[in-house]
Amino acid sequence: MKRKGTNVLDETDDKVVQIFTDLGMPKNLAKTLLYISQVDECRSAEVERGANLRQPEVSVAMQELRKRGWATKRDVKKKGKGRPVHVYKLTTPLSQIIRELEEEKMKEVNSIRESLEELKSMLDRYNK
Repeated sequence: MKRKGTNVLDETDDKVVQIFTDLGMPKNLAKTLLYISQVDECRSAEVERGANLRQPEVSVAMQELRKRGWATKRDVKKKGKGRPVHVYKLTTPLSQIIRELEEEKMKEVNSIRESLEELKSMLDRYNK
């Protein structure tokens, strides 16, 4: 990640995002995950700028990260009136997230393998 006044995903980060998306992760989720994995905590506006995403994209990605138990959100009250600011923090190490993704993908591979074997055995009767 490059630092240009604020943290910004760089070319190496783009390659990592591409690998995540090749594995089936939505690009916005991959960018958000990679961004927050490289900072202690951040506001959604920082993710928007650093990962080059729009606010709704960050919001959806953060919901998914929280749903999976990989991130938390806390509200920080602003001075004066107005809505609180959401601050996000990754709660699961990236290495563990990758292990979880690997387990998911291996289950998918095994399920496909089982379906193919079942199909082969069912179609054997047509080859006689």
